[in-house]
Amino acid sequence: MRLLVTGGAGFIGSHYVRTLLSGGYPAFAGATVTVLDALTYAGNLANLDPVEGRYELVYGDICDAALLADVVPGHDLVINFAAESHVDRSIEGPAAFVRTNVLGAQTVMQACLEAGVPKVVQVSTDEVYGSIDEGSWTEDAPLHPRSPYSAAKAGGDLIAMAYAVTHGLPVSITRCGNNYGPYQFPEKVIPLFLTNLLEGRKIPLYGDGGNVRDWIHVDDHCRGIQVVAERGQPGEIYHIAGTAELTNLELTQRILDQLGADWSSVERVPDRKGHDRRYSLDDSKLRSMGFAPETGFDEGIAATVKWYADNEAWWKQLKGAR
Repeated sequence: MRLLVTGGAGFIGSHYVRTLLSGGYPAFAGATVTVLDALTYAGNLANLDPVEGRYELVYGDICDAALLADVVPGHDLVINFAAESHVDRSIEGPAAFVRTNVLGAQTVMQACLEAGVPKVVQVSTDEVYGSIDEGSWTEDAPLHPRSPYSAAKAGGDLIAMAYAVTHGLPVSITRCGNNYGPYQFPEKVIPLFLTNLLEGRKIPLYGDGGNVRDWIHVDDHCRGIQVVAERGQPGEIYHIAGTAELTNLELTQRILDQLGADWSSVERVPDRKGHDRRYSLDDSKLRSMGFAPETGFDEGIAATVKWYADNEAWWKQLKGAR
């Protein structure tokens, strides 16, 4: 089996590649992997150091149709992790998000269609649904994105589904909550808070801290993607939910506790524009296929804290380059 992983040097894509090439997905034992990545600020080949030399690297942009026409043929599975993903950056500069998340998705789908790829997985986010006061979204919930990032991801999902309906492209879509774990770029909230505290700096808390997110360890997210890669049906959407629904206040307290810090280390900052209040996914569809997250939040955050404490060289150079 030959796999093409776009965005495979990013946080989630690299975790998938490392796990696969380390034998974590027995159904894909012996598979060969091509990583296609533009190596933007969040793409880092150091994320793949544990499996160096065991994959083929193609440096390039998913919006480059000529490149994809050359790279995609011959692969049995394409998983599209490639995306611009930071909400704050999308507010400041939305054009890059529309280009990568919409045009890029279309370019990937077209290349897969022309190459006759047997299976495609489009990796997406719970943020395409907007905000939900109570209950959880099912896969047929209407899309109501409220940031340039989530609107661009929704656009890419709609393009992917259009290729499934119009052309019969065998593409499945996964949508997941907030990820955390090792190798996450330190602009995201958990690694930002951890690394700031490790440096003796304050951590910025938006608004009243009442925004609610569903947290999932990156390993559980990738295992859910693997279930869809193995058994997901064309034209279907699958939710991958986490193990902890926390307000940002609760999340902050958990992180402070892990590092023996108190609220004097917290700096209140103005809320983000259009900040969604709550996300929540109903994952019963994927659970009916035998999936369940395995990493509890307390266990996962403790391991994540240890990883960042042990790998200062990795994150300090990234924070310095921002």
